[in-house]
Amino acid sequence: MTENIFQAASSGIGQVITRFGADVLIETAGGELLRCTARRKLDNLACGDRVQWEGQAQGNAAVTALLPRQNVLERPDFRGRLRPVAANIDLLIVVTSWQPAPLWEMLDRYLIAANRLHADVLLVMNKADLRSTHATAEAEACLAEYVQMGCDVLHVAADQNQGIADILAAIRGRTAIVVGQSGVGKSSIATQLLPDTDIRVGSISETGEGRHTTTSAMLYRLPTGGALIDSPGVRDFGLIGLDFATLETGFPEFRPFLGECRFHNCSHNHEPGCAIKAAVSAGKIPPRRFARYLSLLATV
Repeated sequence: MTENIFQAASSGIGQVITRFGADVLIETAGGELLRCTARRKLDNLACGDRVQWEGQAQGNAAVTALLPRQNVLERPDFRGRLRPVAANIDLLIVVTSWQPAPLWEMLDRYLIAANRLHADVLLVMNKADLRSTHATAEAEACLAEYVQMGCDVLHVAADQNQGIADILAAIRGRTAIVVGQSGVGKSSIATQLLPDTDIRVGSISETGEGRHTTTSAMLYRLPTGGALIDSPGVRDFGLIGLDFATLETGFPEFRPFLGECRFHNCSHNHEPGCAIKAAVSAGKIPPRRFARYLSLLATV
């Protein structure tokens, strides 16, 4: 009875930690965890959302309003409708590895997604102990191009707890998610970042493809500061609704030359007088990156 009276007299701002159907678990401004029922008009709440909540005399507290989002990650549901998975992301930790080999076009897609979210990127090369035996000259050259364009890169070995402190330092004060292709060790990294939680590690098959094991997006507070949102839906999210403007601006090395083409609607493919193609010829844009741009352009 005392708890219900307390809830009825209280309200405030909170953040969604996770959701259970129509209910959500929020963290209040005071750091308390509170189970709330979302009103029907708020059925699109996602992990990481900031909300207004209000105590009720009976039952759960209620979420009464969704506060403006900084950004949101979405995935199609089983009916093909886009549903939010996570919101208010500051940092995408994009994980790849030397085994399985990096999929550079997939990495480009994550960088484009980060640009659309206005989120920072940390590229984590996992399984650093395999670099000497599995890294090809081509892969090293591709990686160097990301470093050249200003992408932050860390080399770690999650199963040996190597480099985890550096990832924690990069997250500090921000909300991050871990994303990347299957089998690269995303779950292992999450486990090392959150040693006191139950994030089970998936296995990698002989073909190099991994499997994930958790089901709902959940926000975890890190002891070193900041937060990590983790779930399969977050780790494997795709780049939904890629359009030309998103693609073009998602390649940062293009930006100094945008607006310099002869035609204002230049696709940087077959048109004459293209400033982007001229920059590629002059060695100012890596040819490999440009080739992957053209591959992605074909999907727009």
